[in-house]
Amino acid sequence: MDRLATRLGESFGLEIHRKMPSFDPETAFDKSRGQYNSTILLRLLLLEMAESSELVLGVTGADLFVPVLTYVFGEAQLGGSAAVVSMNRLPPEVYGLPKNDELLYDRLVKEAVHELGHCFGLVHCANPACVMRSSTYVEDIDLKEAWYCLVCEQTVNASEKTPESPPSGRRFGR
Repeated sequence: MDRLATRLGESFGLEIHRKMPSFDPETAFDKSRGQYNSTILLRLLLLEMAESSELVLGVTGADLFVPVLTYVFGEAQLGGSAAVVSMNRLPPEVYGLPKNDELLYDRLVKEAVHELGHCFGLVHCANPACVMRSSTYVEDIDLKEAWYCLVCEQTVNASEKTPESPPSGRRFGR
């Protein structure tokens, strides 16, 4: 988590604070599915941050879903202040491949940047390399870059949640 926090802080030009939630995430557990409802987790994050103007990203190892989908890698409040991402389906070994911590980390970064993009007002992008491209499968995550296309980046840079003059062209892993 320290590595992710550092990377996100540097890339967005934001100060990152790590904090454990004060709410019980088990309230989002759906026994019939054996998964956690990401919309409920998102609501709990928003309630916890109600008095703050800060942006919050919840990171969990729980398997997430929304009622209309079998699973999700994350969920965010469009143009809002909260997002949640799950590492549950990101490790290569989940798919019968050898353990690869760098690939896991790369996927987590992409999903975090993607969900934060929704908080900055971005919707899914048609550019196949853009991190805002929708990911139905983990292979979709692997095909994307870890940053926004130029159009999406301009929207993020114009967002009030980012510094007034963030460096243009910031890219993760480059």
